[in-house]
Order: sequence, then C-alpha cells, then structure tokens
Amino acid sequence: MKGVNHFLVVFAFLALASTLASASDPSSLMDFCVALNGPKNAGMHSYFVNGKFCKDPKLATADDFFFSGLDKAGNTSNAVGSKVTPVNADQIPGLNTLGISLVRTDYAPYGGLNPPHSHPRGTEILVVIKGELYVGFVTSNPDNRFFTKVLKTGDVFVFPVGLIHFQLNIGKTDAIAFAGLSSQNPGVIIIANAVFDSNPPINPGVLTKAFKLEKKVAEYLQTQF
Repeated sequence: MKGVNHFLVVFAFLALASTLASASDPSSLMDFCVALNGPKNAGMHSYFVNGKFCKDPKLATADDFFFSGLDKAGNTSNAVGSKVTPVNADQIPGLNTLGISLVRTDYAPYGGLNPPHSHPRGTEILVVIKGELYVGFVTSNPDNRFFTKVLKTGDVFVFPVGLIHFQLNIGKTDAIAFAGLSSQNPGVIIIANAVFDSNPPINPGVLTKAFKLEKKVAEYLQTQF
C-alpha cells in the first residue's frame, strides 16, 4: 500500500510538472533559431521550427535580434482610436522559439480603446508609458469576476492568459503603453470582431438568442464590422 501511495504522489507530481511546463511556449533545444520566410538562403543545415524555416546559426548576425521603430507613434485615426504595433518573430527573426513577444499600443485622447480581446496562448504584462488608462479583465465561468484598475504613467498590470481584457484611455491626451507577452505568437481574438464579423457570418438567430437581442439588432451589428 505504501508503494502504491508513493507511486500516486510521483504520478501527481509529474502531472503537475507537465501542466506547468505547458503553460508557455516549449523551451528551445538550441541557442536560437533565426526565422526565415522560406528555405532560400537558409544554408545547408536549415530547420523548420514553429512554422518557420531557420537560418544556419553560423550565418546569424546581430541584426537578426534587432528592431527599430517603437519610438514612432501608431495611427489612432480609426473606429476604436487605438493602434497596436507588434514586435514578434516577424519583426525580429531571432525571437523565433524564444517564447516572448512585445507590443506598443497607442490610444487616442479620451476614448481611445483597445477593445475587449483575449490572447489564447500568452499572459500579458502591461506598463503605461504615458497617459491614464482604465483597464480590466474578466475571469472564466462560472464566476465571471471583473478585475479593474486605473493606471497612470509607470503603473503595471497583468492580464492572465486566455482571459478577456481591455484598455481605455480616460485622459485628455494621447496615451502609450508597452506590453510583454509570454509567447512568440500569443494570438489575439477581438471579441466583437469574432462574433459579428466571422467569415462566413454566424446565423443571426444564434446571436439573437445568445445576446438576448432582437434579430434586426443582431443583423445591424453584423453590418458594422
């Protein structure tokens, strides 16, 4: 019986370790794997990792790990009044397989919104560089608890992986925030777009029942995206 209990403890520990290990992108088995758009110029010893061909490590240069341009403001003259500028393996090839990425978000004065969205593969840690943001996230069912905070310059907030969250500029000037994500490809699901702008469109009857709307309202919302 003692041996059985010991086995169960070990099994539980291994299961927990496996769960923790899968909480972010898998660890690389090499120093780096500089991404290429195709096998051309990859050298004799090319690899295909995370959906990208990798450059021969001997051909890598410092420029493969460099990006310039996050000092430039994003264009916020759009419907939501915000612009997200990503820095991932597409912008820095050397980020491929390293399990992290970065974004800069610009918000138009008073009302610039990074609308409710989620990152299915990454936790986000956000720091406000300029301005004042009202931010929040909602936990999963059944509680759907809402965690919210007003952030000022220098404040930091975390959005757990997979949870719906947003940021709204409540200041009179433009705002800027930077965020790190625990995946080289965290993905983004913008809730309104996914629901009302799917391709092909979701049957309005589904939206009518799910959101307790009149059918004509659901159909109208589908025309707005």
